[in-house]
Amino acid sequence: MYQRILVPVEHSSYDDVVLDHVRKLARTCNDASIVLIHVADGWAARNINALDLRESEEMKSDREYIEGIAESLERDGYRAEAILAGGDPAKEIAACGQRENCDLIAMATHGHRGLSDVLRGSVASELRHISMLPVLMVRGQPHLHAASPGPRPAP
Repeated sequence: MYQRILVPVEHSSYDDVVLDHVRKLARTCNDASIVLIHVADGWAARNINALDLRESEEMKSDREYIEGIAESLERDGYRAEAILAGGDPAKEIAACGQRENCDLIAMATHGHRGLSDVLRGSVASELRHISMLPVLMVRGQPHLHAASPGPRPAP
């Protein structure tokens, strides 16, 4: 089974979808750990090392978000780590998986997010081609908040 699962989070409602799945998967393994990564892909994040820039407000927000998820997982009894990276998302995720000795990448899939996905393909598609690790694509609808009107969609 998978002992070290890398989960790219996007700071979107799809994170709940993949994290629900990964929690169940991690429970089936003794001593499994979850490595969270968020790749900030704004201009400052892509050039932070080359230009010796400071962390942008967006990156600070991303760091708080991913560290909050890791803390929540730890409160629920999981071993979790949070990594904030900057640069090309697919390349950063693949490199992190190797560097952190992960044996699975689990991520949500939900189609195109923007013009870059239409022009270059989705991060998930590129990652499947460049990573040496298996990539689990978790499909699903984001959860509706309790305050949202109407019934939840069927799975």
